[in-house]
Amino acid sequence: MASEQIGDRPWTVVTGATGGIGSSCVRRLSVQGKPIALLYRSSSEKAQALEKSVDEAGGLARSWKTDLTDPKAVKAVVDEIDNAGSGIGAVVHAAGPLVPMTHLSKVEPSTYAEHLTDEAASFFNLVHAVLPALRRSQGNVVAVTTVATSRYPVRDGLSAGTKGAVEQLVRAFAVEEGRFGVRFNSIGPAILGDGMVQKLRVQGELTEADLEEVLRRTPMRRFGSTMDIANAVAFLSSDEANWITGQKLNVDGGYSI
Repeated sequence: MASEQIGDRPWTVVTGATGGIGSSCVRRLSVQGKPIALLYRSSSEKAQALEKSVDEAGGLARSWKTDLTDPKAVKAVVDEIDNAGSGIGAVVHAAGPLVPMTHLSKVEPSTYAEHLTDEAASFFNLVHAVLPALRRSQGNVVAVTTVATSRYPVRDGLSAGTKGAVEQLVRAFAVEEGRFGVRFNSIGPAILGDGMVQKLRVQGELTEADLEEVLRRTPMRRFGSTMDIANAVAFLSSDEANWITGQKLNVDGGYSI
């Protein structure tokens, strides 16, 4: 049983654990000796494979399927994780839908509402459920958002306009929960060389010309990787960052300058 193996180490919960950034976060954090609770929405096979690879590497990971848009389902899963060991010490929110690159004038109101639910409401549901556990552990939350709220690229409004709400919740929770010793921060990735960008390229929503323009505006003149994001997550969720809260760290090769 997980509770027998975890000992006195609290879980680190990773949402969107089967995605590119999420799975890199799982692997990176497990190296630190943290037991990982993988939350995923639909990719059972990927979750089981990731769980197995972490265990084979000497770590500990267990997976839970849940829909973050359902508050009752989220609370049930969080309570189960909280009781399956020594509580919850950190949450990495890397869940989010694939966001099409399109002008806002072409986005239907129903589509915007759906993405706002998938992004901001889901994050709120998660935090609402996990706050009691984080107060007990004086833990922290790291939300993966987007660099687009700092430097806006055309056709990315559906992402910036919904993840921006997550960033404001991060700041608000940081102000309110600091007195309980709970920290909240966010990380803003730019376009990466792996992860969701590959799907957008296949769909034709990101052309080679688009990518060349991004590189031209990036001082380091190269794309980052999902592991670059995971490394930043590992820092902000660690005790080394225990006096950092309410901040956003852009991991973008300088794109946001």
